[in-house]
Amino acid sequence: MIYTGRCACGAVSLEISAKPAMTRQCWCRQCQTIAAGGPTNNAMFPAEAVQVTGDLGTATWAAASGNTLTFHFCTGCGTQVYAQSSARMHMKTVRMGVIDQPHDLAPQTVIWTDEAPAWAVFDPELARYPGQPPIPAPVPQG
Repeated sequence: MIYTGRCACGAVSLEISAKPAMTRQCWCRQCQTIAAGGPTNNAMFPAEAVQVTGDLGTATWAAASGNTLTFHFCTGCGTQVYAQSSARMHMKTVRMGVIDQPHDLAPQTVIWTDEAPAWAVFDPELARYPGQPPIPAPVPQG
């Protein structure tokens, strides 16, 4: 395994067998809502590389991008585990907070910056997108 993880209560665990295609910090309004006003920090992995055990609930929302997002969370503690977009069902977007530390993940891009609050601070070293960014390229497996 390259990465492992778990929810806050430990009832859901993850094993991830690939490097991410992309890591992102998202400032869309939906992410701000689920992240107590800040951004979410996410790593996008090939769906088949993410194995999850434990009971997950789901919620589905229409995103500003026009895609349908399905969020998967622990039914015991409510921890967000991963999301999938109708535009990228081949990817699972894992919340970095559920991945066990230490790990080598950090956001590479900041997205939906036009929806960020005025007080938001963006790392000047990271690529920024005012809205939906391009779809990441497939991760070479080897």
